[in-house]
Parts: sequence; C-alpha cells; structure tokens
Amino acid sequence: MTDSCCGCGKAIDVRALEARQRRVLVAVLAINLLTFLLMVAGAWYSRSSSLLSGALDNLGDALTYAMSLAVVGAGLQAKARVALLKGVLILGAAAAVAVQIVWRLFHPAVPLFEGMGVIALLNLGANLVCLKLLTPYRGGDINLASAWECSRNDVYEGFAVLAAALGVWMFGTGWPDLLIAGVLLLLFLRSAWRVLGSAWREMKGDTATGQ
Repeated sequence: MTDSCCGCGKAIDVRALEARQRRVLVAVLAINLLTFLLMVAGAWYSRSSSLLSGALDNLGDALTYAMSLAVVGAGLQAKARVALLKGVLILGAAAAVAVQIVWRLFHPAVPLFEGMGVIALLNLGANLVCLKLLTPYRGGDINLASAWECSRNDVYEGFAVLAAALGVWMFGTGWPDLLIAGVLLLLFLRSAWRVLGSAWREMKGDTATGQ
C-alpha cells in the first residue's frame, strides 16, 4: 500500500513539473513572437543589421519553444531529435545574419541610433524575463536545457544590439552595427555547435542503452 502511494506521488510530481514547463514555454513563446514583430519593425525603421539579426534570432527561438512545448513529457529520443532540429534552426539564423551582413556591406547606411536604442532596450528587457522564467529548468532534460541556451543567447544579443546603438551614436557611422551583427553570427554558430553536440550525444547514449 505504501509503495503504491509513493508511486502515485511520483506520478503527480512529474505531471506537475510538466505542467509548469508547459506554462513557462507558452509564456516565452508569446514573448518571443511579440519581440520578433517589434524588432522587424525597428530594423526596417532604423536600417539596422544588428536589429534584424536579433529579430531572426527571436523568430527561431519562438519556433524552438513551440517544438519544446510539443515534446514536454516525451521520451529522450524525441527530445534529442527536437534539440537536433533546434540546432539546425540556429544555423539557419546564422546564415540569414551572414547574408544580411554581406548585403549591407554593398549597401552601406548609417542606422538611426534612436530607434535602435529604444527597440534594443525593450528587447533586452523581454529577453531577461524569458531567461528568468527558464533558469530553474536549465539543469533538467535536454528539451528545457536547449531552450535555456537559446534564451541566454537572446540576452547576449540584447546587450550586443544596445552596444551597437551606442556605437552608432558615438561614431556617427554604420560600422558598429555591422560589427555587432558579425559578433552575433559567431554567437549563433557557437550555440548551434553546443546544441547539436548535446543532441547527438543524447541520441547516441539513448541508442546505446537500447531505449
């Protein structure tokens, strides 16, 4: 009887944890969709490559959180496959940033630092909220850990875009914007490597145990 009660308690705990994970993922998904729209509008108005890079990152993260939501409570193999897809999405964001940088090199322009600064501050605040929501789950399974990795990148991106706006204001030129876009490109590549590596190790380890 006691063993049965203990088993029921564990099942309830797992369901409660999964419910909390779903609520957190829904919240960060909504925040990233809103900030994506905000940053696209800001990038168009300000002619900023770094803002557009951040917007693409937020869109990729929104898709990442949607996939994470779909596999809450699923097996390790399903979560590892989704993490693998997340890594591919981060690589896609990196490719989009690279294309934008090359285009801007051939079509130089000085961004409007006022618009960049306002949007960058709003984006940074939203990213910090997402990171705070996901931090309690960063040491859990690969699903939430990879979501936290994306959120941490967003905070770096928020500070970077704010630095780009300050650079444009200080120097009156567009090169700080392109420089920060290049830094974000390297950040995306590093993150993709980490997520893909973790997913691959999970898939191989799960296969080795015969699960």
